[in-house]
Amino acid sequence: MTFTRKPLADCVPELVATARGDRPASLVITGGKLVNVCSGEILEGMSVGIQGGRIAYVGKDVSHMIGDDTRVIEASGKYIAPGLLDGHCHIESTQLTVTEFARAVLPLGTTGGFFDAHEIANVFGLKGIKLMLDEMRGTPLAAYMQVASCVPAAGADIETTGASIGPAEVAEAYTWGADVIGLGEVMNFPGVVYGDDKMIGEIQETLRAGRVADGHFTWPSSDWRLPVYAAAGVTGDHECVTAQDVIERVRLGMYAKMRRGSAWHDVAQTITAHTEHGLDPRRMLLVTDDRSSESLRDEGHMDFVVRHAISQGVKPVTAFQMATINTAERFGVARDIGSITPGSCADIILLDGNLADVNVVLTIASGVVVAENGVMTTDLPAFTYPGEVLASVHLPQRPVAGDFIIPAPIASGSIATRVIQVLENHVETIERIHTIPVVNGELQVHAVAGLCKIAVLERHHGTGNQSVAVVEGIGFHEPAAIAMTVAHDSHNILVIGNDDELMAQAVNAVADVQGGVAVLTAAGTTLFPLAIAGLMSAEPFETAAAQSAAISQALYDAGCTLNYAFMTLSLLALAVIPTLRLSDKGLVRISPEEGIQLVPLFVK
Repeated sequence: MTFTRKPLADCVPELVATARGDRPASLVITGGKLVNVCSGEILEGMSVGIQGGRIAYVGKDVSHMIGDDTRVIEASGKYIAPGLLDGHCHIESTQLTVTEFARAVLPLGTTGGFFDAHEIANVFGLKGIKLMLDEMRGTPLAAYMQVASCVPAAGADIETTGASIGPAEVAEAYTWGADVIGLGEVMNFPGVVYGDDKMIGEIQETLRAGRVADGHFTWPSSDWRLPVYAAAGVTGDHECVTAQDVIERVRLGMYAKMRRGSAWHDVAQTITAHTEHGLDPRRMLLVTDDRSSESLRDEGHMDFVVRHAISQGVKPVTAFQMATINTAERFGVARDIGSITPGSCADIILLDGNLADVNVVLTIASGVVVAENGVMTTDLPAFTYPGEVLASVHLPQRPVAGDFIIPAPIASGSIATRVIQVLENHVETIERIHTIPVVNGELQVHAVAGLCKIAVLERHHGTGNQSVAVVEGIGFHEPAAIAMTVAHDSHNILVIGNDDELMAQAVNAVADVQGGVAVLTAAGTTLFPLAIAGLMSAEPFETAAAQSAAISQALYDAGCTLNYAFMTLSLLALAVIPTLRLSDKGLVRISPEEGIQLVPLFVK
């Protein structure tokens, strides 16, 4: 089956004819409890008439629209709600292709979203974004693409990426169609604040094209530069971790996105801007940013986030607004999606039990029943990626254990060393200073309990760039290493371990399969191949989720008990989030005073 979403203007004659009863509806839903996100009400005994991919009628009685070929769905005792929308998601971070992502989330009630493909953009540039856009268009999802704004995220002097995107590329992407909805998160916020030509140029091209710009501001919300950032035209931001972060953004007219990903749990704190401080929730969005295939399987997607928000004291209808109409209004597409209203796209879910349970039992996307009782009921077309996307790991030579030796500026004794401290369920890290022994001019990281080495190896151009540093909070209680080609956002090879030989073997394991995740211990190798750009699995959702879970189990068995550890560890190269990260060019520190800069491993 092919899925097309016709513009409303092209559907008006048949919608009006259907609504007045001169043409039978293709599908009707009768006698349910309508979750009206426009008025904030639950309306009993409501019915919906659908013609093709759009809603023709909403009211008490649709009997005048039922013909011999009309499919009738009886919704007595069930809630009828708009399909859920994810307002900030990187599909690549689910480890799935777009098609498999759709298969995973449609049965959970997600019918659309706003996707920032800056992961594949960092590997293949505009070509990667266009490939994912083409695949999106073949799914039932109301899928909108954002153009990656920060490739590289922190600049070529900080990290090496596989491609680069600037104002000209942003402008080109907007010519691909109206479903290229805006500019993805502008992570180089210091560049915006201080007038970087590239960042300002990208925002200008976005505004000239009539699109919106999304933000990523990690300085404190009290910082005087947040209004400066907003003055550039950035009108949405997901880097909210406190209630005050939400409050300050909403006061500036921005949309505040509150995330509940696999490993970052910010909703509980941020939602209090509404539940305790009483802020109007209309500019508050619930988002994932992001959920792994494993957590999609075990917990859910936007249904899980909405359920979680309700558990924090949000009224159920309000929580649904935060995942439907608020999101659609933020991106300027509320005429098409986000509500069950005449003329809107027929993206509808039926829910059983209490509304707060968010128990989705049927999903309609673009007027087609695509899932029932947690199972897809329609097949999705296959999408083939070109060979170059399946061969994205380019190392000039395979690493050996000696490549992970850290030379010290002294022959022996001990030296003050910067260490990255990992925080469970948080995206930020802490910079620690540890005194580490030196023997024969080599830093003895593995001799200190709780410390591991961390290294980043450039994998896009075969430059041989490599940096090695120190990390704590991993928890390994035996010799172990994990290597991955998912290392936000430059997606070079990231490896962490307490044994140099295992670190080398782990890197070689992911190189052998052209991308993925490998955990090595005395028990053996656990491998999760990610053949597509080194980011996404070529396997079905169920297989990818099982392989993701196997990585989690292998890490847990080795002592790394971080919640969804892989997701947290994959951020340790993300050079635009405080406080200390590692790129292929060295340690990166992010601070309000000095912005983003490389800093030495050893402290004078």
